[in-house]
Amino acid sequence: MIGRFEKKIHDLELTRTISVQMAPQIRMIQNNDSLMAEKIRSSIMNTIPLWKSQMVLALSQYHSDQAMKAQREVTDVTNALLMKNAEALHQGSVNIAKEAERGIVDIETLKKTNIELIQTLDEVRQIQDEGRAKRMQAEKELAQIEGELKQKLLSMKG
Repeated sequence: MIGRFEKKIHDLELTRTISVQMAPQIRMIQNNDSLMAEKIRSSIMNTIPLWKSQMVLALSQYHSDQAMKAQREVTDVTNALLMKNAEALHQGSVNIAKEAERGIVDIETLKKTNIELIQTLDEVRQIQDEGRAKRMQAEKELAQIEGELKQKLLSMKG
């Protein structure tokens, strides 16, 4: 009965250790989720104004074309307007191209995340190996203790 009780205590200690290990893992997952939510919010906050400015630019270009057709005799004003819109369209297109080519997540972030994940896996594996070694040692000690008890009982019997 004592041996079963000790095994139960040992099992409970193992369960407690596993539960303690789960907390940082859950925190890491929650942090990752928070980081991704922040990145998505940031993308939305930056993308919608960009879309609005592009719509304004497109509408402005359309109105400029209509004004040019309706008022051909005022070519100087129309030419100045077209040049302004061309510069704005160029700048907007360059900015959009730069943002479109940029990744959602920087490679440095992915490298850091990968390093952290590998370290986490290594540390968890090390903890598991240490736990396995301690259990094996505990089993040997339990066997030794049990053997000593059996010897004592046998010596008392005879």
